[in-house]
Amino acid sequence: MTILKNALVGLSLLACSMNSFAMSPELASGSKLKLEDCHIDGIKEQVQCGVLQVPENYSATGKKDTQIALNFAILPAIDNSENKEPLMFLAGGPGQAAVELAAHLYKTYREIRKTHDIILVDQRGTGKSHPLECEESKALNAYEIVPEDFTVQEVKDCLAQFTGDLSQYNSENSIRDFDAVRVALGHEKIHVYGGSYGTRAALVYMRLFPDSLKSVVLDSVGPIEVPIGTFGQSAARSFNLLLENCQNEAACNKAFPDLANEYAQVIQRLDETPVKLNIAHPRLGSATPFAMNSGKFVNYLRMQLYSMQTRTLVPLAIHQAYLENYQPLIGMIASTEGGLGMYLGLTFNIVCNEDIPRITEQMFKADADNNFGGDNSHKAWLAACPLWPKYQPSDEFYQPVTADIPTLILSGNLDPVTPPSNGDKSAATIPGSHHIVSKNNAHIVASSSCGVDIINEFLDTLDPKKLDESCLSEIADETFMISINGSI
Repeated sequence: MTILKNALVGLSLLACSMNSFAMSPELASGSKLKLEDCHIDGIKEQVQCGVLQVPENYSATGKKDTQIALNFAILPAIDNSENKEPLMFLAGGPGQAAVELAAHLYKTYREIRKTHDIILVDQRGTGKSHPLECEESKALNAYEIVPEDFTVQEVKDCLAQFTGDLSQYNSENSIRDFDAVRVALGHEKIHVYGGSYGTRAALVYMRLFPDSLKSVVLDSVGPIEVPIGTFGQSAARSFNLLLENCQNEAACNKAFPDLANEYAQVIQRLDETPVKLNIAHPRLGSATPFAMNSGKFVNYLRMQLYSMQTRTLVPLAIHQAYLENYQPLIGMIASTEGGLGMYLGLTFNIVCNEDIPRITEQMFKADADNNFGGDNSHKAWLAACPLWPKYQPSDEFYQPVTADIPTLILSGNLDPVTPPSNGDKSAATIPGSHHIVSKNNAHIVASSSCGVDIINEFLDTLDPKKLDESCLSEIADETFMISINGSI
C-alpha cells in the first residue's frame, strides 16, 4: 500500500500552509472545536480549517487527562443546496497526513466536490495532529545512502524524540478521533473513502461506528485479516504483469527482448559489487556521491510499480542499469527528493504492533519466494519492530468486518501491494458490497478520472452493483518508454 514504499524516500506531498484566518461565528468560544476560514497552499479559494481537542487515551478518566489537538480541513461543496452528507477521506500509510493532500484532492475530486463537502483529518501521529516524525529523516541524502546504512541506534534516536503514550496512537483510537470530528461538525452520517491503509481505517470505522456511516468506498484494500508487511509476492505479481505487458507491446518487446534476464543480472551484479559514483546533482548540478546496491535498486523499482505514469519507465531503467548507466535511476531518485510524505513514527508504531506479530516465520519465508525482491520488503520491519514499544490490539480488532453498509470495493489489477485478492476477502464478508477490478490501474483506482466518476455515482445511488463501469474499459493498456530521449 502506501505503506513504507521504501525506508529511504517516498512521494513528495504538498504541504498545508494556513493563513488569513477568520473565526466562524456560530461556534461557542468555550467549545473544544475551533473552525476557521483559511487558505491552503495550492488552493486559490477559501476553505475551512479546524482543530478539535480529543483525549490521547479514550479509556482514561479524570480532569487532567492528556488531550491532543486533532487537525482537520474541510473542502466545501461547490453547491451545497442539496445538503448532501460529506465525504470523509481516510489517508493511506499508515503515516500520511490527509490535510497535506488537500490541494491534490481539491483538483482530482472536483466531481465529488460539486455536491459534497470533503473532510480531511490528519490521523493522530501525522501532520499537525501530534506528529510522530524523526527530524533526521528530513536531511537524508537519498543519492548516497543505501538501506543497510540504517542502524539500531538511529531507530532508538528516533524513538527518543517522541512524546506521549505511543500505545494510544493506534488504528482504533484514530477512528474514535474521526468520529469525534463527525459529531463536532454536527453530521448524523457521513460517507467514507479509504485508500490503501485508509481502507483498513475504514473497515475499523465500520465495526466501531456503523450507524455513523452512509456508505463506504474501499480503494486498494488492506483487509484486517491480511497483515501489513509481506509485500514480496504482490510486488512480484505486479512486476511480472509489467514484463508480460512489455512483451505484448511490439515496441517494448523489440527494445527490451530479454528484460527479465537483464533484471536478474543487474541484481546479481549489484549484490556482488555495489556501485559508487560521483554524479552531478540532477537539480543543483553540484558534485554528489551516488551509491546503488541491489536493495536500493529493488526499492526504487517497487515505488514505480504503484503508478501507471511511473511504471512506463521501469523497462528502460532496468535495461540502462544492465548497460551500467544509472541515469534513469538517478532521475527516479530526483523525482522523490522532496521528502517521504510519510510520518514513519506512526507507520512503525501501527505496523509493528497490529501486523508484524501475526506474521510467522513460515509466512515470511513463503512471501520471500519470488523473482522480484525476495525478502527485501521485510527488512525494515524486522530491523525496527523488535525495538519498538509494544501494545496489544483487542481480539475483536482482527475479526472480518460484516457491517451491512453500502460498500464499493475497488482494486487495480496491476497493484504491487494491495492485489485484487485483498478486495475479494472484504467482499466475501460485507453484505451488499461489490468489488470492481480495473484491468489497467495500479495502486488507487481513484487516481484516474474514471475511478472518481464511479465513486461519485455510488455516493448518489448507494448501489455498488448498478454503477456504470464502462469507462474502465477505455483506460489504455500500459505503454512504455523505450528510449532515454523519451520515445514511447
